[in-house]
Amino acid sequence: MIGMLKGIVEAVGTGEVVLDVNGVGYLVSASTGTLGRLEPGASATLHIETHIREDAFKLFGFLDDAERAWFVHLQGVQGVGGKAALAILDVLPVSEIANAAALGDKAAFGRAKGVGPKLAIRLATELKGKTPPTGRSFGIGLTPQTASTNSASPVAVEPTSATEAASREDAVSALLNLGYHETIAREAVATVLREGDNDAPVGDVIRRSLKELAL
Repeated sequence: MIGMLKGIVEAVGTGEVVLDVNGVGYLVSASTGTLGRLEPGASATLHIETHIREDAFKLFGFLDDAERAWFVHLQGVQGVGGKAALAILDVLPVSEIANAAALGDKAAFGRAKGVGPKLAIRLATELKGKTPPTGRSFGIGLTPQTASTNSASPVAVEPTSATEAASREDAVSALLNLGYHETIAREAVATVLREGDNDAPVGDVIRRSLKELAL
């Protein structure tokens, strides 16, 4: 199996890149976000996930191993293949995927191209409560991508009490009534609950969430 490729970007196409590694051109599928950061003639290191089928051998490449780990994790949900997983990574940074999964935020997953309402609900339902994936731990020159060391990928904390769960949902509902998008409302409430008193009255949670949204 191939875990990583380091070489020169030979060409960038629609949905794929050719990476020249010591004279061998590897055709690697990647998200539009990844492809947009690659330049022909420049060196690049891609974390690789290999898919082997009876009629195909396909490589998927990521600039960040945390993205590769989530690419694999997302496909654990029925109906999510490589194409859908890449689409989700295109619209949601790793930190937002972690929050959407922890909060059961179907609206966030529904933003991805090709992810319909039913699949978005399945993603939110099946990923909620699951431990976020950890990436591979690399040696010198590469940063280990783990839930504890990847500061760019904070993970939302699940409610620890019935009071917190009720406060969260009531606060989100109040923000929705004020016209905020569900994803934005849930992220603000999650931030407040992580930083403050988890058993605070819902009124306090709403006020602090509004303050968070105003920043």
